Amino acid sequence: MKLVINTPGIYLCKRGECFSIQKDQEKQEISAKKVEQILITTRAALSTDAIELAVENNVDIVFLKYSGQPLGRVWHSRLGSISTIRRKQLFLQDHSLGLKLVKSWIAKKLENQINHLEKLSVNRRDERQEEIITAIDKINMQREKIGKLDSRKTVEELRGTLLGSEGTAGRVYFETLGKILPKKYQFSGRSKNPAKDPFNCLLNYSYGILYSNVEKACILAGLDPYIGIMHTDNYNKKALVFDIIEMYRIQMEELVVQLFAKRKIKVEFFDEIEGGYYLNKKGKQALLEVYHKDMEKKVRYHGRNIEKQNIIQFECHRIANLILEEGPTC
Repeated sequence: MKLVINTPGIYLCKRGECFSIQKDQEKQEISAKKVEQILITTRAALSTDAIELAVENNVDIVFLKYSGQPLGRVWHSRLGSISTIRRKQLFLQDHSLGLKLVKSWIAKKLENQINHLEKLSVNRRDERQEEIITAIDKINMQREKIGKLDSRKTVEELRGTLLGSEGTAGRVYFETLGKILPKKYQFSGRSKNPAKDPFNCLLNYSYGILYSNVEKACILAGLDPYIGIMHTDNYNKKALVFDIIEMYRIQMEELVVQLFAKRKIKVEFFDEIEGGYYLNKKGKQALLEVYHKDMEKKVRYHGRNIEKQNIIQFECHRIANLILEEGPTC
């Protein structure tokens, strides 16, 4: 389970082999063996004993900003697997495997967008159906363009083209989503920090949770989250996380669209701030409740039935093995 701390004034400490959650006179104890991750989204106090218990049980503690983006984390100091993977990562931008991986990640992202729009067009008999079909055609054009790129070139040589196709598809995708939501929640495109509308506000927070999950999966698989292939290396930027997350944004996009489409989103979930919206405690609780249930669903992955929340971890291990087997020599 994921332990979510989103009530101000919580004190998290250790009682035996359990995490003890205290607020005023109320107490709750949860076995450390049952906890996979602790998400802290508000002001809270932690004892060093609780942190030690988390580290001993491979439970990472993640601090999230109000926007949902990871602010920091407490994690054990051991990187998964062997250092050879991380050495090979350094040369992937100029190696054929690097381009192979990036093309597959972006193609998968665009395929996910197409599949999502196709689902949304089912049973529609209004003017929006034609708009959705047109959007699907435009995104598919960009996917085909990426598929035809010269595999003899490198990511460095094709970065501009790859980013251009991805960006074009993304604009079409979100403009289309914005038109098919309930009227009072419709929007014109993506907005960040702060979000200019409730949809983007909820989506930004959802992406923040996803960033944390991808980073954790990279570390456990022995991948260095700071050494990217598509996204360039900047100081303190988890470039590989930005690369890999593209395949999994759809998990959050489908979830958020469903919440709006089923009219489970309420105005009181959001606080207006200067220039945009902030997802408050009620909104976070509503999102996280649905998110955790969705992640527990069983899905097919390479011929196996696994929980949806484990797909990213399996994929990061697969990527690490590919890098070891087919990556550059070093």
